[in-house]
Amino acid sequence: MVDLAALLTKRGVYLHEIAEVVHQLQKPFSPHLTLESCLEVVEGIIKKREVQYNVLTGLALDILAEENKLPDPLFQVILKDEPLYGVDEVLGLGIANIYGTIGTTSFGYLDKEKLGIIGKLNNNAINKINTFLDDLVAGIAAAGSAKIAHNIKETDK
Repeated sequence: MVDLAALLTKRGVYLHEIAEVVHQLQKPFSPHLTLESCLEVVEGIIKKREVQYNVLTGLALDILAEENKLPDPLFQVILKDEPLYGVDEVLGLGIANIYGTIGTTSFGYLDKEKLGIIGKLNNNAINKINTFLDDLVAGIAAAGSAKIAHNIKETDK
């Protein structure tokens, strides 16, 4: 198993920041939800093999682009984060969908609103190129939100 937490940290993303996004998404639906429980959910999600593969692929492409090791025109597309490229969103959606279609809805919201760490990544405030990383983090947060949503009981509301 890959230590995704260490890889994400190396790219300037900390699990508690992803947990904060999950918490922000689900707190209105579960007022007793804690940041600690959101962090536990995020830690579980990044242990899933399909999540690891998506993150490894996206991180590799971002890093290779930063090192100018991708051929044109792919390098230019990733460098500019071209809106019609969409492969970055596909990897994020692959993660978001592991707990069902509610993850897709949350991913779409996060992709538009850029909450917390996702906005910092999208604006390249962290690293030079985050074409994939912002969507991967949004996917992890959306999956976390979906998992929590599936576990909310009527008495929790």
